[in-house]
Amino acid sequence: MKRLLTSLGFLSAAFTLCAQQPVQPPKGEPTNAAEAAAQKAVSEAVVEEKYNVWLSAQSPEAQAWEKVLRENLGGFYLPIHKKEKASGKSNAWDFVVDAPGLPRVLLIGDSVSRGYTQAVRAALAGKMNVHRAPENCGPPANGLKKIEVWLGEGKWDVIHFNFGIHDKNTPLADYKQRLEQLVERMSKTGAKLIWASTTPIPDDLPKNQRASSIVERNRTAEEVMKMAGVLSDDLFGAISPHLAELQNPNDVHFSGKGYEFLGGRVAESVQAALK
Repeated sequence: MKRLLTSLGFLSAAFTLCAQQPVQPPKGEPTNAAEAAAQKAVSEAVVEEKYNVWLSAQSPEAQAWEKVLRENLGGFYLPIHKKEKASGKSNAWDFVVDAPGLPRVLLIGDSVSRGYTQAVRAALAGKMNVHRAPENCGPPANGLKKIEVWLGEGKWDVIHFNFGIHDKNTPLADYKQRLEQLVERMSKTGAKLIWASTTPIPDDLPKNQRASSIVERNRTAEEVMKMAGVLSDDLFGAISPHLAELQNPNDVHFSGKGYEFLGGRVAESVQAALK
């Protein structure tokens, strides 16, 4: 009995000692905000160095395109782009070297458009040169400010465009007027214009997000496009029956298979427009 009590006393003392010792973070992890910031700065510096090495090996045309991206991608997308380029990865904003004689296609749209850009390129490889605007294009209000940058100096055969998710709370009258102005400007390029209906969003009251708002804006956009004689690509109708399997839960974005589906649909509409 005495031996048992002694053992229990030893274990109690050991537990007390352990409780008093500070818990050490896993090796390599920061112990405070200053260390976290320092590690982030080091990581960003490494990416920046690798990006600059990659950039120095690019053609003058590709370097000029990267300059446009640096001026337009913004604080969220630019670091992602640099990290991908530093890692040798392809992305939606790759510099496109036009194959002579093939039609030139410009994709304008938000993050959903960014998501299906590479799928469109894959579907139209060897058939068309597929470019995209140098940013997450956001709402038409941003388009009116940036459209000249997006159009650049080249000639476009097709412009496939969408604005909608960022306008879920924009008054319909303002949304319509801005779309009309953008369509008028893009029509001057001589390109075939294709309007893509905005893909569905879930109801999310904390974010003041209503699925019905997209239906309203698609209906308004449809009126604008009919009046202007612009072709339509009904992405909303095409993807709606497959949301459970192709859209991320409680999100406006899609899975990889979802973007492949949308990209295939966009590619079909572009080819149909040029026939």
